[in-house]
Amino acid sequence: MKIQEIMSYLPHRYPMLMVDRIEELEESSCVAIKNVTINEPFFVGHYPGFPIMPGVLIIEAMAQAGAVILLCDKKYEGLVPIIGNVDEVKFRRQVVPGDQLRTHVSLLWMRGAIGRIKCEATVEGDIAATMELTFKLVPIVKE
Repeated sequence: MKIQEIMSYLPHRYPMLMVDRIEELEESSCVAIKNVTINEPFFVGHYPGFPIMPGVLIIEAMAQAGAVILLCDKKYEGLVPIIGNVDEVKFRRQVVPGDQLRTHVSLLWMRGAIGRIKCEATVEGDIAATMELTFKLVPIVKE
């Protein structure tokens, strides 16, 4: 799945869109790519002369990849998953400009509008971050 199709499912836009491509997509799992470049706006201040992708944005990239699993299913049309709880987050490697963040996401369960995903983000095969996340699907409110 390329960026135009991803944008048809995810409500995020620049500078908060953290998924560039979906390489694999199944009913309850996906593999997503985020190409990290020096042009990312957060590198201006995180940190000058020593650019590191903020951990919270790595979490966001993993969460958005998980959202694609749901939002490409017609039964979830008009909904968006909102983060409710993030557990067992571990950062094991810095993510820097030039890295390609590869996120593996598995949908663990869905009960009504509540669900949980398990994520692992890697760079060149090395684990950068892992987490589990609970979310709630809510209607998209447009102005």
